[in-house]
Amino acid sequence: MNGIGRLDIKQLRVLSALLKLKNVSHVAQKMGLTQQAISEQLRKLRDLFDDRLFIRQGNTMLPTPKALALELSINQILSQLDALLVPSQFSPQSYQGVFTISATDYAIAALLPQLLAITRREAPGLKLIVRDFASDNVNQLISAGELDLLISFVEFIPDNLVYDTLFEEQHICIAGAHAPSSSQPLSLSEVASRPQLVVSASRANLRGSHDRWFADKGYKRNIVMSVPGFSSVPDLLNTTDLIAFYPSRLLPNSKVKQLEIEVLPPPFKVIAAWHPRSNNSDIHQWLIAQLQRI
Repeated sequence: MNGIGRLDIKQLRVLSALLKLKNVSHVAQKMGLTQQAISEQLRKLRDLFDDRLFIRQGNTMLPTPKALALELSINQILSQLDALLVPSQFSPQSYQGVFTISATDYAIAALLPQLLAITRREAPGLKLIVRDFASDNVNQLISAGELDLLISFVEFIPDNLVYDTLFEEQHICIAGAHAPSSSQPLSLSEVASRPQLVVSASRANLRGSHDRWFADKGYKRNIVMSVPGFSSVPDLLNTTDLIAFYPSRLLPNSKVKQLEIEVLPPPFKVIAAWHPRSNNSDIHQWLIAQLQRI
């Protein structure tokens, strides 16, 4: 091996220390090595640079002109290497970049307006692209680097992704604003029998997220319509006799009202998910922290 391939960082540090301390024993003590090890490194350096580099005069090692000429370059190289190990200080205000988020329409309505207000104020150089949530190919997209962050529900996230829970949400039962009111909470039997609208974000079918919960209690829901997202639900309920389970954070809405029922379905988690390769990404962690603030 010739040239630069024969030079390693330890040798550069030995040469820099000798130029500074001009004493083999002092260098050995500073670097935690033996004097013999320092002398061996110096032998290799002399061979590499084809120069004596240092001439012993008593206990002092006097640098040759060649060694003095190398000093500035060596110190710059070592300084740059040391800088690689210093954690960079992330500053949202100075960040410049594009970040792509895939989100359900629920997340777009419940979280993104507040997130955008924060990013415009605290990270003006950050540009956001928001895509519809496509559960069928989300893993492929995020693995290919086409998505940076997912905001969705646990059941829609592939097992190989990392996620953090932002908060727990609760579905409540709603009907159109002009629907008849009841003086008593509706029983689950009454709720199950009423014509219902469900949101089927992942599949176009007449199935809802609480079907199993009803079935476990011995009821089959009367589902008559499904839509792909939450945004159209208030308009549809306001003109029909349908009821629906709707996320509490999207209320109040003047087109619908809450129906009191004897027991609510279990709450669900809203999460932010990302690829493991982004675990140490400053912009990912900052954005997730902002989502948790909202």
